[in-house]
Amino acid sequence: MKILVLHGPNLNLFGRREPHIYGTTTLAEINASLQTPAKELDVELEIFQSNHEGALIDKFHENIDSAQGALLKPAGLTQHGVPLHDAIKAMPFPVLEIHMSNIAAREAWRSHSIISPAVKGTVQGLGWRSYTAGLRALVETLRDTKAG
Repeated sequence: MKILVLHGPNLNLFGRREPHIYGTTTLAEINASLQTPAKELDVELEIFQSNHEGALIDKFHENIDSAQGALLKPAGLTQHGVPLHDAIKAMPFPVLEIHMSNIAAREAWRSHSIISPAVKGTVQGLGWRSYTAGLRALVETLRDTKAG
């Protein structure tokens, strides 16, 4: 089973960017933290980060027939990524929206996600653990769907 892990704009700065909100864990450390549960769950991860919406959309398109699901941390595209929203809706597999912070508890403009209506669910507010919780939930959901 192949799972995409897509990180949006500015997430390459995790560990340096607003550590009071996002902590000091780097993107490389987040990606590494996904490897243990991926092995336990017997899934392959394809991990990608871009500061460009089109590159994230291209990655979805490239994997439309090969991925079974995706974790997406849309970052600043959460509120404004209409093309990303549309790409998610075109995918034949479930996508989970990931946020390290609780976006509903932050600035009012951050609390509305235009990505959320296009995804299967959202995991947020758990720091870097939002990614590992999301991975486990996504794989369990996929396996339940196959079994049931």
